Amino acid sequence: MKYIFLSLISALLLSISWPTYGIPFFIFFAFVPLLLMEQEISKFSKINKKGWVVFGLTYLAFFIWNVVTTGWLYHAKNPDGNNSLLAVAIPVIVNSLLMSLVFQLYYWYKKVRGTYFGLVFFVAIWLSFERFHLNWEFTWPWLNLGNAFSEYPQLIQWYDTIGATGGSFWILLINVFAFYTLRIWQAGRIRKDLVKNISILTAIIVLPLLISIYKYNSYQEKPVGEVTTLLLQPKLDPYTEKYSKDSLQILGELLNLAEENSKTKVDFFIAPETAFPGNGSLSENGFNKSTSIAIAKEFLGKHPQSIFLTGASTHKFLFDEADTEDYSTKIQEGVWVNSYNSALQIIPNQEVEVYHKAKLVPGVEIFPYIRYLKPILGDAMLDFGGANSSLGIDKERKVFSNRFNKAKMAPIICYESIYGEYVTDYVKNGANLLAIMTNDSWWDNTEGHKQLLSYARLRAIETRREIVRAANSGISAHINARGDILQDTFYDDRTALLVKANLLEEKSLYTKIGDLISRIAIFVLGFLIIYHFGERIASKK
Repeated sequence: MKYIFLSLISALLLSISWPTYGIPFFIFFAFVPLLLMEQEISKFSKINKKGWVVFGLTYLAFFIWNVVTTGWLYHAKNPDGNNSLLAVAIPVIVNSLLMSLVFQLYYWYKKVRGTYFGLVFFVAIWLSFERFHLNWEFTWPWLNLGNAFSEYPQLIQWYDTIGATGGSFWILLINVFAFYTLRIWQAGRIRKDLVKNISILTAIIVLPLLISIYKYNSYQEKPVGEVTTLLLQPKLDPYTEKYSKDSLQILGELLNLAEENSKTKVDFFIAPETAFPGNGSLSENGFNKSTSIAIAKEFLGKHPQSIFLTGASTHKFLFDEADTEDYSTKIQEGVWVNSYNSALQIIPNQEVEVYHKAKLVPGVEIFPYIRYLKPILGDAMLDFGGANSSLGIDKERKVFSNRFNKAKMAPIICYESIYGEYVTDYVKNGANLLAIMTNDSWWDNTEGHKQLLSYARLRAIETRREIVRAANSGISAHINARGDILQDTFYDDRTALLVKANLLEEKSLYTKIGDLISRIAIFVLGFLIIYHFGERIASKK
């Protein structure tokens, strides 16, 4: 019973640490009960099959954490209009399993190499797991530990140096040191050792906080220019309106919203993810013949030197099999089509510029590892009510520039905004302003859209770029380079937000080095594994 209690304590601490409702300081000690539970079982318990017991109890803790923090996924709808149990069950069950397997590997390694090496292994493998979760096709880094402080930007300004992954390392280091200090106290070691470890633990917690507060108060933006953006929030229900209403009606309502709120000169009208074209998709082979594009350009004709940036559903026809990808769909002999979740930059008398979203939502926008799993699973992975096949992607992060102003806009589409190192690629390619276009209406008024907005604050700090965020039903917002939300809207309002955004070009250290902490962790993990097997081989000689 004691072991179950420790598991539940960890689940509670992890859950109440999470944005946007939680107090993140609890996460400093959230793993300590699990580490203590593992220590008690492996060293002192007479339970049979200790490994299975440790696995079961860690799974219990991680399952509760996943349910509490991402249970809002249940509000996604099936095609029949009912809430989707599958939409929450798969991420929660699988993510909890992956986390438990990571902890189980720590249990096995500690069992053979001892506590000191085991704890180093735990930090290294958890950071490696987070790195892995950022990059594979089943990607779901929503609960990466560094995200926990997203509502407190004044405490994590040093994310501009080592990113949210550095935050994960900080949290893990504190947990490991707190556990080790507790073990010293339990072992009855001399008071001097206990005082020393408590002092070090306090320093590990407090010094980064003090450094961050100093950076927060001393940081000043150095803009090379300013642009006025109008963030459009049309409030279209994605299940009953957004993809079923007539495209010209949707466009007309969107442009009316823009006109109603453009009483001053606007440099950028920014519309949300897939704001175009409503029912159907725009052909990239025929932008110059598109009625929707023509109407948008006609609107811009009334607003000289203004630019329309919008999300769109698009497709491209291919007539050579050599040009196809795994996600290409053959529609007839000699003809294939790629479908995309895109961002468009529309300027009169210019070709439409296009960027294709590259971080796709598993099971909705992408069939993970489609070449291998499609023959086995058929369409089962897409039963969330999303896309009928995997969408196409861009391999490079494009930046939209123009001849009217100095803005070099990063078109970031929804899910892409939770990927730190990924977003730095826009900045490396010259972006001086980040534009996030998102839907945020899939899960009703739950923590989902609030957490996604909160995570955007981390990207502002990491890159030291301002963010303008247009959301279909909210929350649209303006975030400065310190991660402060300067302006925002209410959820589920039809409105527009006029924002004057600074253009910033100084590159943060994190932009230059990316997730260096993760790469070091992978190296350390590899060293520990090689060391273990090297020792085993040497002992047999």
